[in-house]
Amino acid sequence: MQIVYHIGANCTDQDRLLKSVLKNAETFAEQGVKVPGPGKYRRLIRETIQALDGQQPASDTREILMDAILDDEQCNRVVMSHAQFMCVHRRVFEDGIFYTLAEQKLHGLSDLFPDDDIEIFIGLRNPATFIPETFGDSNTTSFNNFMNGIAPLDLRWSDLIARIRNILPRASLTVWCNEDTPLIWAQLIRELGGVDPLTKITGGFDLLSAIMSADGMKHFVTYLKANPPQTEQQKRRIIAAFLEKYALEDEIEDEIDIPGWTEETVDQLTANYDEDIDRIVSMEGVNFIGP
Repeated sequence: MQIVYHIGANCTDQDRLLKSVLKNAETFAEQGVKVPGPGKYRRLIRETIQALDGQQPASDTREILMDAILDDEQCNRVVMSHAQFMCVHRRVFEDGIFYTLAEQKLHGLSDLFPDDDIEIFIGLRNPATFIPETFGDSNTTSFNNFMNGIAPLDLRWSDLIARIRNILPRASLTVWCNEDTPLIWAQLIRELGGVDPLTKITGGFDLLSAIMSADGMKHFVTYLKANPPQTEQQKRRIIAAFLEKYALEDEIEDEIDIPGWTEETVDQLTANYDEDIDRIVSMEGVNFIGP
């Protein structure tokens, strides 16, 4: 069976991607793809991995888990999502290591499904906004304590991606930038479902409608009907053009309020991120989805 887990990262799509995938549950089910509700597996898998504490599970653990997650239904692919799978916000930099719990969580996932094909999906985010957002949601009062000695300018997603590849070399790994999601939303839905790129889906513009004015969405839909894009790239150029004109500033602009950070800090973090993404794109074994 194919076990698909979208593991975040923290403070990326706020479960919007899962909600869009769930809208297609019936369509995907016709192709042998099950999209269970998060209540079926998030706590169950988390607590099971914690209970293992690095030990091997009993021989019937996988069967018990799948029966609970699938309600005894049959399928060949299960799609799950949990942005805080590796850790809650306050633990992102615990022990001075970026996602120090990645090894424990991903080894545990592998042990629970030893003979299944595992696919890991993860969206990344510019540290210039990722760090303030996770700190703000962490219920931690001290920024220095939250960072645990990690210098923001030293943060590299490529290090985490390399670790994931090392932890789970048998798993396929799909990566994208959260900043690109309005342009690639429909592709993400299809890739998670493992369906053909031409499969009709619902919710392909869910994110777009959340960050574009109602008037803009109306004009966008009218334009698409009159001028159907011939390729995915053409559709993305159209989306980008409408976003430039109709995007809701409050939805696309992030407030950055970290003591000591200047405009130069944000610019350097962004430049580092761009270079880091270039590294990830060229990494072996990584399926990178870009605009």
